[in-house]
Amino acid sequence: MTGSTRADRPAAPPAPAPRWRAWLLEGLTDRTARHQGPHAHAPAEHEGHTWWRVMCLTGVDYFSTLGYQPGIAALAAGLLSPLATLVLIALTLLGALPVYRRVAKESPHGEGSIAMLERLLPWWAGKLFVLVLLGFAATDFMITITLSAADAAAHVVENPFAPASLDGANTWITLALLAALGAVFLKGFQEAIRVAVVLVGAYLALNVVVLVTAAVHVATAPVKVGNWWDAMTAEHSSPFVMVGVALLVFPKLALGMSGFETGVAVMPQVRGEASDTFAKPAGRIRDTRKLLTTAALIMSGFLLLSSLATTILIPQKEFEAGGPANGRALAYLAHTYLGEGFGTVYDVSTICILWFAGASAMAGLLNLVPRYLPRYGMAPEWTRAVRPLVLTFMAAAVAITLWFNANVDDQSGAYATGVLVLMLSASFASTVAVHRHGHRRATLGFGTITAVFAYTLVTNVVERPDGIKIALIFIVAILLSSFASRVHRAFELRAGAVTFDDAAAQLVEEAAARGPLRLIANEPQEHTTAAYRDKEYAQREATHIPEGGPVLFLEVFVQDSSDFTEDLTVHGDEKHGVRRLRVHGPGVPNTVAAVLMSLRERTGQVPHAYFSWTEGHPVSHLLRFLVFGDGEVAPVTREVLRRAEPDLTRRPRVHVG
Repeated sequence: MTGSTRADRPAAPPAPAPRWRAWLLEGLTDRTARHQGPHAHAPAEHEGHTWWRVMCLTGVDYFSTLGYQPGIAALAAGLLSPLATLVLIALTLLGALPVYRRVAKESPHGEGSIAMLERLLPWWAGKLFVLVLLGFAATDFMITITLSAADAAAHVVENPFAPASLDGANTWITLALLAALGAVFLKGFQEAIRVAVVLVGAYLALNVVVLVTAAVHVATAPVKVGNWWDAMTAEHSSPFVMVGVALLVFPKLALGMSGFETGVAVMPQVRGEASDTFAKPAGRIRDTRKLLTTAALIMSGFLLLSSLATTILIPQKEFEAGGPANGRALAYLAHTYLGEGFGTVYDVSTICILWFAGASAMAGLLNLVPRYLPRYGMAPEWTRAVRPLVLTFMAAAVAITLWFNANVDDQSGAYATGVLVLMLSASFASTVAVHRHGHRRATLGFGTITAVFAYTLVTNVVERPDGIKIALIFIVAILLSSFASRVHRAFELRAGAVTFDDAAAQLVEEAAARGPLRLIANEPQEHTTAAYRDKEYAQREATHIPEGGPVLFLEVFVQDSSDFTEDLTVHGDEKHGVRRLRVHGPGVPNTVAAVLMSLRERTGQVPHAYFSWTEGHPVSHLLRFLVFGDGEVAPVTREVLRRAEPDLTRRPRVHVG
């Protein structure tokens, strides 16, 4: 019959971990990378929340940009801010929205566009590509955390009721908000959606009041519109020049498209239909598309109205660094036209949603990192736990805040770079996906969107190189730490469940009935009967296999050595006069060791494995093992077994001749 065992070390139960360590690693399991982030455990396909409630969770990131987007737009485009915002809205509705609706269909379990691209490139190229994208994703989410906290601090300092002692204390306030954010995640983050619904509802309602009030003032004083129009036409000679300038400056406004990646990351929280399955969650996909479309339409309306209101009603000098409208244009209108009391309520609402936008970004990071790095062996197992990652990300957020002195404008370039790279990757992945399905028109459309995002990204990087510098720091840090971890963990068993098919189980049982199992490691290819006989004879002579005892040939096939962990299925057969066990694994030594450990548990006897020495320089063999999964198999197998089983009496034996 078919059997299944686990390739875990069978050592005695370890001593209880210290209290602090147990608390820090709480929730760490071998399935951690499969759950849907810190919002909650993965719901069934028909459970979760209604789409509009989940929209509020991603909306704390997306909608909160209203806190600083109008001011940044005014700095970037000046009097042409509304026209540049129109270009941004067109790109949002005609570019980003169709792309992420496609991503929702292709990746309905929260993996996002990175998973789509991971499937395009095999072997190490795919892993490297994902690591680079993770660097940009980390830039996006980390700058979301720090920029949002910095803007919240600006709202605190600029409030007229704030004590004078807070003047110039933006950095310290930002650090305090980051500490509070970290504390929330260290304690737990189970009520995210409920809090998000309240914050988004209150914030959007207050913005409606501010914008309606602004519209009334514009309507009662049409001269303001005339003054704005005259100044704009005097500054730019013709409508064509205006459009051209708007097209040139709109990349600086790209951070107004943030939130789409978060929107697909929280997909598993969307309630599906009763008929949904893991393979075909049609209801979840449909409602996520509703979520994305509704959020984009709401945000587009607010962006246009806020840009018009702030450009017409606020003097341009007030947007400059140190000005009262810098980073808080709508709050400036709230205080000016609705009084300090309402303005303070608006400030509190803005501070709360900006702070919670950091929570949404943190949730995105905690959802993203455990999906990839531990699975690649490029991070320690503790990165599957939430709390150690929270502390790591908080340390990075503190460093970024101190680097930029909690300045919103200085961080906007890095923010836009991260957003645009993720959108470019999503549009490219969507282009490839529709091309593979044979949709020519869709391929042309998504290809055009990809080109636009590429132009926008390049323009942004040229004008704001600080963004790509920050991203490169994240990328280099991820690459160095990932490969260091991969080398450090290379000698682990690297196997999940080890399963024997019926033929393999029978071969093992028959051989085990005559004593300890003896396996000859052999090259994984079809040999002739004579070749197998020569191999067996040479091994018996060189390693003194007992005469007359049965032997099994163990052959390991490596399909993708860049993979770190796989579930192993051992297949058995009798061919060319020998009995063979054949298995596919991520690396020859690790797979051999995992199979030997499993055979020990299955038979109750310590198995023996027999190898031949490999000619060549040991350093080159080590590099072959790290890159290609083979190299000098015998000593590496022995080292893997030594680390997996400290008890010498229970450790499978390795013989080399």
